[in-house]
Amino acid sequence: MSSTEVKLSRLLGLAQTFNNFYLLGFQKGDIRPFLVEGQQVGLIKSDVFKQLRKYPEVFCIRDCESTNQGLVELNPAFRDYNERTAQLEKVLRSLRTDGIFSALHGWRDEYFEVKSEHKGLLKMERAATPLFGVRKYGVDINGFVRHPQHGLCIWLQQRSNTKETWPGKWDNMVGGGLSVGYGIKETAIKEAAEEASIPTDLVKNLVSAGCVSFFFESDQGLFPNTEYVFDLELPVDFVPHNADGEVQAFELLPANECVERVFTPDFKTTSAPVVIDFLIRHGYITAENELNFTQIVELLHVPLQSLYTYKTRLEQIQKQQQQQALPNDDSCNCNTPTIRPMENGHNKAAA
Repeated sequence: MSSTEVKLSRLLGLAQTFNNFYLLGFQKGDIRPFLVEGQQVGLIKSDVFKQLRKYPEVFCIRDCESTNQGLVELNPAFRDYNERTAQLEKVLRSLRTDGIFSALHGWRDEYFEVKSEHKGLLKMERAATPLFGVRKYGVDINGFVRHPQHGLCIWLQQRSNTKETWPGKWDNMVGGGLSVGYGIKETAIKEAAEEASIPTDLVKNLVSAGCVSFFFESDQGLFPNTEYVFDLELPVDFVPHNADGEVQAFELLPANECVERVFTPDFKTTSAPVVIDFLIRHGYITAENELNFTQIVELLHVPLQSLYTYKTRLEQIQKQQQQQALPNDDSCNCNTPTIRPMENGHNKAAA
């Protein structure tokens, strides 16, 4: 085994770290599906669940024996996108005032849209999304240079010390969340200008490179993230400059030094998948120099959609009952036409 293999085998440990909830969190059994309009859009842990029970006019807490767990549903009496958003916002602002969850200390009046099957259901304050385990989407740009002396080099940014999350950590050259009202490519172009002052004649060369997905957990909550990735080859003499005050420095590193930087605690954990993916696609990390190559690739593309399938499972159960001509089990609230609340909440009328 070469020294390169020994060094790069640390990548599997890192991939397991940014997928700690995917690999370990589900085994704890303290999560409940979060439903809006009958669609599962999130996962709620017990500490959040305890607080949501204080708002029975907003959340229905139900039991469902067929899935061997309860569930939380936003009151189905809320009629539309705006009403659902407004009612949830009241709860979030109340929780923020109470100061119970550290995630809400980073409140920024920036909204993410909660969707299901490409339909917008409501919008939610970005800082609150980890509390509900809502899937989040972002964009990342790998700015790289083919240096005549140093070979493949990658630009990294150091986040401002005043950032609400991961202050002072090293990060990808450009990155940002997909906020309400912005498309994927549109967000990439906007962030490129704001974070790195990349001019239009260069940003037009953005190349879509797919996406990475992972499921991380921290003291802030749950992060089921999908990042849309772009590559951007830059001239050797180009130097990025920040324009929005959210970056304090940039540094161009050869690929081998970039790998070492990613392993340090000074690097933003949830940005590591993008760097690793880039180095794999550009042939720096291969099956020849990384013993756990296949596992690492799989952990860069966690099938998050398979973890948000409550409605699908329910439909399968109902279909199976119909095929077997068995009556619905009255002990399971989710299989009856009218769903009974386990505690204070609102019954959803039968269709």
